[in-house]
Amino acid sequence: MDTPLQGKWRALGDWLADTFPRYVKLPLMGLGSPLADRCHIGFAPHLDSLQRQAAARVLLAGLDAHAAAENVEILALKDLADRDVADTDAALQAAKFTRVGSLPVAVLDLTPFKSEDEYLASLSSSTRKDIRRKLKGASALRIEERRDITDVEAQIVALYDSTRGQSGFDYGDFEKLSPQYFRDVVANLGDRAVTMLYWLGDDLIGFNLLFIEKGRMIDKFIGMKYPIARDHNLYVLSWMTNVRYCLKHGIALMQTGQTAYSSKLRFGSRLDKLWLAYRHRRPFWNWVFARGGRLMAFDRMDPDLQALEKKKT
Repeated sequence: MDTPLQGKWRALGDWLADTFPRYVKLPLMGLGSPLADRCHIGFAPHLDSLQRQAAARVLLAGLDAHAAAENVEILALKDLADRDVADTDAALQAAKFTRVGSLPVAVLDLTPFKSEDEYLASLSSSTRKDIRRKLKGASALRIEERRDITDVEAQIVALYDSTRGQSGFDYGDFEKLSPQYFRDVVANLGDRAVTMLYWLGDDLIGFNLLFIEKGRMIDKFIGMKYPIARDHNLYVLSWMTNVRYCLKHGIALMQTGQTAYSSKLRFGSRLDKLWLAYRHRRPFWNWVFARGGRLMAFDRMDPDLQALEKKKT
């Protein structure tokens, strides 16, 4: 069942699709991926600031030309990092893109800590006690580190879908995965992908798919069986399992994605700002899209971020 906010957005989308079917159901071409937390834009290291801005203009012109050849009218850059704005913003403005807030990404910097105890000591007393209490409550669970998921692939997909169903907000195609996604990623990434499995006896009640880079772990997807995972404090166990993995392997940054912000901030993470830039290739519709920018800002729709904003005021 939809939440009130989901219902309003779904009703608006249905009305737009019925009223302006030609424009609402247009294909979109963009930079970035629905399955990635950031749009990686790279510039040759020898370019200075002005040259990077010029390169960004050429990049956007090429995107526009390719969209025109494919008869695609909506362009977008998904999850542009805040640090890339200086090199791209002038080009985006010149090309009439609108830039709005996307969902920030949570990052835990483990650089200051040599041990789990040092990390825990950096948290508030209440959070530290809560983590230790919940770890005791998770003592019945068995953790298995995997690089081959062939025999549990169907269970992992079901756990992921179960967790999506528990979410307070539906991001549609930005969260949908093909049934083969986990199998293909694990097979192709080799040692750069680690799957943590959480067992209660012979029952698989949770998983974590982790991407391992030099100096960074990306906690990409988590799946749980409800309500049993909640009863055994699986979220806290998986968080501390990942912290321990990073500390053991000398990984400085633990990136935990674009959900559950309240818990991640409480556990010491920061939020790195990301941006969504979009443009309709027809001037009139681009003017309309630009005026509706606030409605397209993901950071204004996420319930966790809304709650955090209310706490600040």
